[in-house]
Amino acid sequence: MQASFAEKIIMYMQYPFVRYALIVGTLIALCSSLLGVTLVLKRFSFIGDGLSHVAFGGVAIASILNMTNKMVLVLPVTIICAILLLRTGQNTKIKGDAAIAVISVAALAFGYLMMNVFGTSANLTGDVCSTLFGSTSILTLTLPEVWLCVVLSLLVVCLFILFYNRLFAVTFDESFARAVGTKVEAYNLLIAIVIAVIIVLAMNLVGSLLISALIIFPALSALRIFGSFKKVTVFAALLSVTSALVGILISIVAGTPVGSTIVAVQAVVFAGCYIMGSVMKGVLI
Repeated sequence: MQASFAEKIIMYMQYPFVRYALIVGTLIALCSSLLGVTLVLKRFSFIGDGLSHVAFGGVAIASILNMTNKMVLVLPVTIICAILLLRTGQNTKIKGDAAIAVISVAALAFGYLMMNVFGTSANLTGDVCSTLFGSTSILTLTLPEVWLCVVLSLLVVCLFILFYNRLFAVTFDESFARAVGTKVEAYNLLIAIVIAVIIVLAMNLVGSLLISALIIFPALSALRIFGSFKKVTVFAALLSVTSALVGILISIVAGTPVGSTIVAVQAVVFAGCYIMGSVMKGVLI
């Protein structure tokens, strides 16, 4: 007689690698949702997509150099590109979405080119696919990697809570925030850097091509139901964490790809929230 889903979950929870994956996945989902609301409202949603492609280029370079800990290179490269992206998007003729497109496409192309030309892996296709769409490495995390994720995630959450009021002001009205003395550029820079950290943390979970979904879906789902910034942020965090937990557990039991499963769960949740929001507003569009 086959074990039930609950029995399988209880059995798998005895293994440390499953507990590590749930801890890291939950923290990444929480951090992604917090900043996702701000990015969606600022109409800068695709910065996550752009930076994820930059991170792919960093991973390619780290792989060529046979670096054991790729984050040592990928994290600073992604942060630097986040800063450049912000400055390029604001201060030159290449604005917003165009700047993101230029940087992301170039990073993706050069990353794949370098892996083909200089790579020594016997399974190049597998390496590229696992980087783009996520891999099972989330299930092979070591305790030091888990602690690193915990520390960085707590830093992101603390920064968000500490600067909540200023981020709120910058999100809704930059002109007014600037007029009352808020350093808008500094807080936009903080947002870009924090997003870069989240992107690097999420690479092993969902892959570089699916990271933007992790950032955008919870925010869009919450915005369909609530109108308050605080309520949207809290609900988006709850949805994101729940979706990550459910997605990871389903992937472990069913043997499906972790990243794709999480995003699929979030897509279903978004569809439900879209319908619920439309019903609450009295019109189904």
